Formats: sequence, C-alpha cells, structure tokens
Amino acid sequence: MKKLKVIVFEGVQNLPIFAAQAQDFFKHENLDIDLTFTPNSWTLRDGLKDGLYDIAHTAVDNAVAMVDTANADVAVFMGGDNGFNGLFVQPEIKSIADLRAQTVLVDAPNTAFALALYKILSLEGMELDAKDYEALSIGATPFRLKAMLENKSYAGAIMNLPFRLQAVKSGLVHLGDLVDILGPYLSTAGFVMRGWAQQHEVELVAYISAYVKGLRWVLDPVNKTAVIELLKTQLKLEHDVATASVEMATSPQGGLTVDAHIDMEGFANVLSIRAAFEKKDIAQKVQKYIDTRYHERAMNQLDQ
Repeated sequence: MKKLKVIVFEGVQNLPIFAAQAQDFFKHENLDIDLTFTPNSWTLRDGLKDGLYDIAHTAVDNAVAMVDTANADVAVFMGGDNGFNGLFVQPEIKSIADLRAQTVLVDAPNTAFALALYKILSLEGMELDAKDYEALSIGATPFRLKAMLENKSYAGAIMNLPFRLQAVKSGLVHLGDLVDILGPYLSTAGFVMRGWAQQHEVELVAYISAYVKGLRWVLDPVNKTAVIELLKTQLKLEHDVATASVEMATSPQGGLTVDAHIDMEGFANVLSIRAAFEKKDIAQKVQKYIDTRYHERAMNQLDQ
C-alpha cells in the first residue's frame, strides 16, 4: 500500500474522499490515504510546498497564490465544486450595504473567499484599501462561525457547507450565494507540486480514479441515505444538517462537479477577482496553473 498525505479543509466538499475511503476505492488502487483537516490556508499551502503533504484540496485561489506570490511550482490537476458558499451576517444587518464600517471575517486575508468577499463589498461601493470596513483573519469556516456567534461585532463572513446551515440554525442571516452574486466560481480543486506529480504519476492517477469513483457513488441517488450517514459520521453532524447538506451538494444545481472536471469558466472568474484585488488590468491565463493529463489518464482508465 502506498501512503498519500492529503490535506483539506473540513467540510462537505470532502464527500468524494470520505466515500472513496468508506467504499475501499482507494484500497482497491493500493493506496492508503492519510487525511488531515487544516486550520487555515497558510498551514495547507506551506505544508504542501514543504513536502509535509502530497495532495491538497481547497479553494483553487490558494494554488494561484502559491504560484504568483510564493513562486511555488504548483499544478492544479482536478476540479471539485463551486464552494456551496454564501454570505452570512448578524441579524441586525439587513443588506450588503449595511456592512459598511463593520468587521467581516476571513481565512487568509489575500486569497480565495476573502477576495470574493471583497469583490462583493466593492459592488456596493466599499473598498478595503479605503477602510470602508475591516477584514479580520480568523481561519477556516468553523472558526469564523464560532467567532460570529460569540462576538456580535463580527458582522459577516463567507461560509460553506455544513457550516452555513448551522449558521442559520444559530440565528445568522443569509444574504446571498457567492455564485449568484459573482457568477461561475471554481472553489475546491486538487493541486500538487509539479515535481511530486512527475515522480508519482502512477499514484496520482490511481488517486484520481478512486476519487472519481467516490464522487460518482456520492452523486448516485440510490446511495443518498448512505451518503447522509457517512457525512454524519465523518463531520459529527445532526441528521437534519447532514441531510440538507447532501441534498444541496448533490442536487442538479449543486456544487459538486461531475467527474471532478475543472470548471474553466469558474477558474477564469477566480483569476479575474484576484486581478482586481491586485489592481492588474488583465487576469492571468488559466493554463498557467493547470495540468490535466493526470485527470485525463484516470478518466481514460475508468471509461475503458
């Protein structure tokens, strides 16, 4: 068995991995997956770059940041989902415009959903550089949710599944989904160091094959009850939250991408949002960051 060290954020986006573990799809590929939940983006990015982890799954903008700001030789090899992200606020906040002069919570302040939140606020005439609001770095979504529930002065944050459902149950208010406000968005993607991928092509292709089998199992309506139970166990969720999470993630309008293909339009939007944050005139080319040959090889093997 070949051990692969995989790092992810806690959340529903990991359902394909959970399923591939539970259904022995990884085992059938002679893989042993060591799965770690990261507390924040820095731990994930630094751990991947330093070789502490082999594979990362998180918002693809983290891969872009590694390439553009850390000069890390990273390759995005598969997609995942659109993030299931929504903007959630304290009950007294009635509109996005009400976030002016307030404090919003983010993970890392210069990547992914933080940039998406800044873009949303800019549509209402608010700019971070102008100090129209404050962005406080707290960490991953569960930490942002906990902080908002404990401190009412933290006005808003982007949250994904299952935490967005827990937010509503706890009295926070949903102001809209990220994709409805900003358009197509590639959130979770798989990425690796290019050198590692070149040296471990067989293992990476096997990993993708098992992941896609897990994803297909999750999206098969026949398995809905089993998927709910799996999510409850893995994330220690109440039944209603697990059920609603699975229904949202696997619906035809849900965020899970069939066979984990990379949503190029969504990726282009991510790059456009980053370009605006960095005040660049032209967004980077998508092809600069991706290497689809490992996914293509895995899909060819699966479809034979």
